[in-house]
Amino acid sequence: MTPSAPPPYRRIADEIRARVDAGELAPGDRVPSTRRITQEWGVAMATATKVLAALRQEGVVRVVPGVGTVVAEPAVPEAAPDTSPRPLPGGEGGAAKERRTREADGGLSRERIVRAGIRVADAEGLGALSMRRVAAEFGVSSMALYRHLAGKDELVMLMADATFAEVRLPEPAPADWRARMEAGARLQWAVYKRHPWLAQYLSISRPQPMPRAMALIEWTVARVEGMDPLTLLHMAVTLLNHVRAAASGFEDDREAEQQTGMDRGQWMASMEPAYERILGSGAYPMYAGVDGLALDAVTLDTVFEFGLARLLDGMAVLVEGRERGGRV
Repeated sequence: MTPSAPPPYRRIADEIRARVDAGELAPGDRVPSTRRITQEWGVAMATATKVLAALRQEGVVRVVPGVGTVVAEPAVPEAAPDTSPRPLPGGEGGAAKERRTREADGGLSRERIVRAGIRVADAEGLGALSMRRVAAEFGVSSMALYRHLAGKDELVMLMADATFAEVRLPEPAPADWRARMEAGARLQWAVYKRHPWLAQYLSISRPQPMPRAMALIEWTVARVEGMDPLTLLHMAVTLLNHVRAAASGFEDDREAEQQTGMDRGQWMASMEPAYERILGSGAYPMYAGVDGLALDAVTLDTVFEFGLARLLDGMAVLVEGRERGGRV
């Protein structure tokens, strides 16, 4: 009995993997995009999407935001446990053991581990982050990291707080309360854009103690006057939550691209016929009233901008009413 031929997506995935195995595509090199696959092999977009999804599942490729799908680095094997006799504390044997320990963990420090964790999360998402994955960045076993950190929970909290250390406050700072709050919101938005995983990690209901993030929030509301502390805190958290909620879409979009192999533009193009059929029914006049189909009219940036302006409009009623001594 003649064995059945593999499906087209499998055949294409095997061909791309063969290029990787042969060294034609090295770690970090871009592999053919879904659009390139459709052109080179003459298959549908859905087939091209399955090709990249299969290669990702097999660990052959990974998605790098702003770059595309690239060949993944070879996995670093976990180091075998040290079964050598343990020297007694002190003495020459103890000093030699200490030197070997420093060499074995690659000169690690909490700061270096945190920076490596941020690099992994930025490139691959928080779901891909593990102590073992970060250890692979240094070519050491995951146990080496536990000499510096209690575990993944502590690592991620330190990573999140470290991202806010990148913020450079404007000098001179805006003197007007509204301009200061708007500037603070935009500084947060920029951090979330650089680190797509961050917004989904932060929590309003269960906030983590992160001094650098708290300092930015404190700066943001520093020019609001006449408010009791609880009202001021609600203003700060409400603003933070709007920015965070809009920015959570950055990680959603990255995960969707990893799963489908399509960026947002490609995905929207693939959905266009379905939307045209729905809107053509005439049952959705609000959508039909937008200029053309305009599926790209609403983006994370436009939601952020529109919501920020309306939120500050509402807070102006509260702040300016208090300044005039009236009730709001």
